[in-house]
This record gives sequence, C-alpha cells and structure tokens, in this order.
Amino acid sequence: MAKVTFIGLGNMGGPMASNLLKAGHEVTVFDLSKPAVEALVAEGASTADSAKAATQGTECVITMLPAGKHVEAVYLGEDGLLAALPAGTLVIDSSTIAPETSRAVAEAAAAKDLAFIDAPVSGGVGGAKAGTLTFICGGEVATYNKARPVLEAMGKNIFHAGPHGAGQVAKICNNMMLAILMAGTSEALALGVKNGLDPAVLSEIMKQSSGGNWALNVYNPWPGVMEGVPASRDYQGGFLVNLMTKDLGLAFDNAVANQASIPMGSLARNLFQLHAGQGNGQLDFSSILRLYKPD
Repeated sequence: MAKVTFIGLGNMGGPMASNLLKAGHEVTVFDLSKPAVEALVAEGASTADSAKAATQGTECVITMLPAGKHVEAVYLGEDGLLAALPAGTLVIDSSTIAPETSRAVAEAAAAKDLAFIDAPVSGGVGGAKAGTLTFICGGEVATYNKARPVLEAMGKNIFHAGPHGAGQVAKICNNMMLAILMAGTSEALALGVKNGLDPAVLSEIMKQSSGGNWALNVYNPWPGVMEGVPASRDYQGGFLVNLMTKDLGLAFDNAVANQASIPMGSLARNLFQLHAGQGNGQLDFSSILRLYKPD
C-alpha cells in the first residue's frame, strides 16, 4: 500500500480517491471545495491547507484537474509541486489536457528526477465510482509499471499508449468519437420519435442492430429510457457539456497542428459549443439531445 496525495476532487476525482482508500492506500486529499474534502475525510482520508502541504511524505501524487492551465499552475514554477517533491516520487496526472502540456510537465519532472506519466481516464462518473475506469497512459514503461498497482485500485483497463503525451492523444481521439456518437444517437432517436416510435423500443432495436454503440447501449440520452444515467435525472451529474466542449477543442487544435482532417469532429465541436452557449454547460453531455428535442 502506498502513501498517495490526490488533488482535484470533482465528479471524477472524488470517487477515484475514495477507491484508493477502499483499497487500503493512505490518502491525503486537497481541493478548493471544502465539501468535497470533507466527504473524503469522512471516509478516512487526511487533508492539508495547501496542495504542497498535502504532498509531505507522499510516495505518489495524483491530479485530476479541469484544464491544462490548472495542471501547469499546480506543477510548474518555483511554487509548483515539482520543485518541492523529492526525487523518485511518482507523479500521475489524470486530467485531460493538450499533449504538449503533458510533455512540458514531463520534461520539468524529469529535470527533478521525478517519475511522471500522463494517465487520462475513460469510463465516466459511473466508472469512477465502480472502480472500472480505463487509464490511458503516456510515459516511460518503467514508470507505467510503477504506477499500475495504484491505478488498479481505480480502474479495470490500464493501457500504455506510448511516450509522454500519448495518453492525452488517445484520450482526445476517444472523446471526439464519443461526442460524435452521442450527437448521432440523439439525432436518430429524435427522428424516430418524430415518426411516432417509442424511444425505448427504438433504442432496443438499434442496440441489437448495426447502430449499437456505447452512447446508446450504456448511456442513453433519452429521458426515462435507461435507469441510472444522467438523462433520467434531468442531465445532472456525469460529464459536463463544458468539459466535452473543452476536449473537442483540444482535438480540433491537435488536428490543426498535425494537418489532420476531422470534419465530423469539427461538426461535433460546433454542436456542443452551440449547446453550451445556450446555457447548458453544466449539464451532462448527453443533454445534447435537447438540440433535437427542445423541452
């Protein structure tokens, strides 16, 4: 069991830290949200007044932050964690950020003789709570092997995608595809309902046919069709539209930098940006259905 510091206790980070505690790790947490911290302390975690203080005596630091600017603020600079951590400390960033930002943090970590990997996740809040997340890791093989025992407390599928930044590349490709699938699934369901079909019946037909996909099979966007998903609780919780929009922006920027053509990804980015701009940024991303089915 390891001494772990977990920074960033949002919809994903909170359950991930909870699973580390359940696995027997000694966990110290930090977040700007006092209720989020208090919830983990009630489960047995320790806490501190700052991110830097939370890393005292730690063997492993895990961050789960909203965007690249937050990752840079936590790790880099004279007051960043990399300057304070002792050599050999394992550092895992599970945020979804630009690959070049991960590479910059990795370079700074290497200069301090720290073991860093980018390890963004897939699986949503449900996967975070169940401990079945997929971790997509970028970095040296030795560091990946060192991180596996910790990651296994939070995830079921753990992949080594390649060198530093590769985890982020794979993650933004995955989320771009997910956004396309969710928008397409919503569009198909709305068309069927416009023609008088029952959305639950249509969903079952498509699940058993060639249109079956993750968004339809386990995260149905139509309210009331599937229990336990955000669509059946007014799109509360889950993976926010604002975060999906951010990830689609990362995919778009990466495509521009690499002269890659992503016409479907670009359309999905525009759809989610439009949806966010209409005041839906804090809803789950499956609420994109509302573009096709206004309340």
